[in-house]
Amino acid sequence: MTERFPAVGAVDCGTNSIRLLVACPDESGHLVDLYREMRVVRLGEGVDATGRFTDAAIERTRRALADYVDLMVSLGVRRVRMVATSATRDAANRDEFFAMTATLLGRVVQGAVAEVITGDEEARLSFRGAVGELDPAAGPFVVTDLGGGSTEVVLGDADGVRAAQSADIGCVRLTERTLHSDPPTREEISAATEFAQSRLASAFAAVPVAQARTWVGVAGTMTTLSAIGMGLAEYDSDAIHLSRISLSDLVEVCERLIAMTRADRAALGPMHPGRVDVIGGGSLVTLLLAAEFAERAGITELVVSEHDILDGIALGLLDPV
Repeated sequence: MTERFPAVGAVDCGTNSIRLLVACPDESGHLVDLYREMRVVRLGEGVDATGRFTDAAIERTRRALADYVDLMVSLGVRRVRMVATSATRDAANRDEFFAMTATLLGRVVQGAVAEVITGDEEARLSFRGAVGELDPAAGPFVVTDLGGGSTEVVLGDADGVRAAQSADIGCVRLTERTLHSDPPTREEISAATEFAQSRLASAFAAVPVAQARTWVGVAGTMTTLSAIGMGLAEYDSDAIHLSRISLSDLVEVCERLIAMTRADRAALGPMHPGRVDVIGGGSLVTLLLAAEFAERAGITELVVSEHDILDGIALGLLDPV
């Protein structure tokens, strides 16, 4: 590695998981991964109900971030950015979280701190990371980032974002609010659908998704749905990245997961243990997205990208200052 192409570190701390990307650019400016990892820490556990992080959730996140910091130091990271999203926007005791992250990140770059980003910036970063490898002729693209606490809906093309909106609905939030039984009851599924529709309405009002030609889904719910749809025996990032699943197959996978017990979900090879209890909620939100995109834009398949907000953060660190 040379001084001209230093490594950058991107950390995304969401409601359900904390993820790290260490990358450097090649001569053409494209990212080359040096290290990529995801850990489920459930930072947002209970935040929707209490408005506060639990001590246990902060400690789980601290342990994961400490390991990430060790990796970044060992890989020679020169610039770092850590963003926190939906749960941190909602937590009254977020100052405890920021004190912890500042102590750890300062080991990588003096003065580095985590920052809460708005839903709009989250959407734009996700879009930049998601479409970088796609043929511009397939645009306009509608990118959805279905997280634990929020879902970003972004419309754009090779020239950038046209419209973006963050909806306060995600797999953890929806599960904690409505999906309590194992498996969920009809009444719970009906209530969850109504609640998710009400939260997504603002995104569909703000983003003209009828202009889209291609739907791109990012984040753990979408990648897991693709893996299950392909019948993978285990999670395989290379196979999942830029995979395509028809909406009819997507609907079948989502409906099956919603109806499953947690034990049955856990037995699926590609299923991360940290997603077992919330993938039903993520599947329900995905069903609503699929129905809207089919009706409004005539979209018939989902393209799943492993590259998302992390890649958008890393690319931003490479922009001229």
